[in-house]
Amino acid sequence: MEQAQTFVFFGQAGSGKGTQIKLLADFLKNKDGKEVLSVSTGEGFRELAKSGNFTSKRVKGIMERGELVPDFLTTTIFADMLSNSLTPEKHLITDGYPRTVTQSESLDVMMKFFERENVKVINIELSEEEAVKRNMLRGRADDTEESLKRRFNEHKNNVIPAMNFFKEKEGYEILTINGEQSIEDVHKDIIKALGY
Repeated sequence: MEQAQTFVFFGQAGSGKGTQIKLLADFLKNKDGKEVLSVSTGEGFRELAKSGNFTSKRVKGIMERGELVPDFLTTTIFADMLSNSLTPEKHLITDGYPRTVTQSESLDVMMKFFERENVKVINIELSEEEAVKRNMLRGRADDTEESLKRRFNEHKNNVIPAMNFFKEKEGYEILTINGEQSIEDVHKDIIKALGY
């Protein structure tokens, strides 16, 4: 039986990461019938924000300002999701983690612990102009021009280095995809790049 795969997604706000993750998850389920564990730290934070406790109030403020949640909390939420749900026969897709070099180091430790090999890092590239256009169309409450600018800076200063951490690492392959195409073409390119 084929080994379950691991996919780590990177992309600017508005790059269509969430949509592409869903499409890939559906593709994998149909291809080999394996379960797909899709872990989104954003979802984890939104859940936490609903709880109304002190931590959630702090996280809500950070997210509304378009800043990154501290590494320790992001890693705790991510590790918690993995340790509760990941098994060797499930494909794993991560969304929103890692976003700093420190988180990349933690992810590398987790992948070794869970015996995950040949991790595919998928980077959906999108220009800032296109990203602004798409984000304003989405109309999310936290998508103000100011918070977007902050998120783009976070992306440049933290997320890109977090991805580049894997360039020199054995067991990781970075695949760069042009995100300025239609949803279908981005999906096709991802499938092609993965060799399916």
